[in-house]
Amino acid sequence: MTSSRLPGKVLMPGCGKPMLHHMVERLLHIPEISNVIIATTINSIDNCIVDLATKLNVLSFRGDEDDVLRRVVQAAQYFGTEIIIEITGDNPLVDPEISSQVIQSFLRHSQEIDFATNDLVLTFPIGFNTRAFSRELLEKVERKATHPVDREHVVNYICKRPKEFKILNIEAQGFYRRPDLRLTLDYQEDYKVIRTVFEVLYPKKQFFTAKDIYEFLDANPEIRDLNKNCVQKTYEYD
Repeated sequence: MTSSRLPGKVLMPGCGKPMLHHMVERLLHIPEISNVIIATTINSIDNCIVDLATKLNVLSFRGDEDDVLRRVVQAAQYFGTEIIIEITGDNPLVDPEISSQVIQSFLRHSQEIDFATNDLVLTFPIGFNTRAFSRELLEKVERKATHPVDREHVVNYICKRPKEFKILNIEAQGFYRRPDLRLTLDYQEDYKVIRTVFEVLYPKKQFFTAKDIYEFLDANPEIRDLNKNCVQKTYEYD
């Protein structure tokens, strides 16, 4: 709830529901998912997130506000999670089929790789980001990572070390390949795009797909381009 660029973004409304509610619905539609765990903070302002998790009958865990890496590790340990699928809470349009591709690739190659993702090289829209890895790997990373950037961004330590870790990046194929689209929630302009997508598509089809989103935005460039000047924040080491 304390996002610096868009405070309270995960509970901003769209088609009558908070964005996080929509996201949980879509996560539960991923075939390989056994549990959704909302890993939020011990800050009292995030009580409303825990209340929503309870309402939606999904798990929640509260940990350090700044040390997100430790928070996710502790959440996985607390609930006995062996394989973690990490999707950040600012991606309410996450596509179950795309996330499933990443998970299946990780499971299929788990003996050969440490980490599977679809955003090491940007080929999908920002907002469909999905990462798969073992709890054991993240525990090792948590013991090694010391830089504040690596503590705040859960998989940053892994992604910055392709020589140390065996990383599989899943690239978008065919019509899925749309790196030009921005479908994450960081700015007011992002909210206008995402809210409109939900308001138009959700009443017709609860689990609308990436294809549905692409077709709607391409037919309505005045909506699609609302956030075209929004720049994704990057995090550099000091």
